[in-house]
Amino acid sequence: MKSIVPTLSLLLVLQGQALAQTTTLGGLLGDRALLIVNGKPPKIVAQGETYQEVKVISIQGDQALVEIKGVRQTLRVGESPVSVGSHGSGVSGNRIVLDARSGGHYFALGQINGQSVQFVLDTGATFVTLGAPEATRLGINYESAQVFPMATANGMSYGWRIRLQMVKIGDVTLYDVPASVVPTATPVVLLGNSFLSHFQMTQANGQMILQKLY
Repeated sequence: MKSIVPTLSLLLVLQGQALAQTTTLGGLLGDRALLIVNGKPPKIVAQGETYQEVKVISIQGDQALVEIKGVRQTLRVGESPVSVGSHGSGVSGNRIVLDARSGGHYFALGQINGQSVQFVLDTGATFVTLGAPEATRLGINYESAQVFPMATANGMSYGWRIRLQMVKIGDVTLYDVPASVVPTATPVVLLGNSFLSHFQMTQANGQMILQKLY
């Protein structure tokens, strides 16, 4: 797996970068909201309380009005995460448009197996690649998967080959996506060629456009 050396170097660069704040409404308990902020474990937050810069303003039906870093957003149970503080990504049909962030990297908010994650586009990665702690958070039983050797900047290591039930960015969804898990913790998930090969990629005016091929 020749791409692993630049891939791990990229992860080290990204470790110190501030990513967009993402918030998902996991459920409602009366006048309390079950919030998932930046992929951390769910937190019950009462109306009027603040958690990780997310204030619950009001709750009605299956939705909650929240204020994230001074910006009001309506969250609904089961919907994709909302993001504040990013240059963002836009999706329309089978097309994904990503804006370049610091260092020229392209980030995307999305989901793996229905749970929110932050991706960074990496054409040097053979697979969608997750760190072991992130895979555990997502409930992926990777330790029973096939083990494979890989070269890193610190010598030989190993990883696990898995398949993801679903990878989603906006309203574009791929199923049964080949992926790999590496033993180190990673700040983001690498959006590698096992996902990107399904798209025609065009770079122009500081944007990366992914057009689904089929």
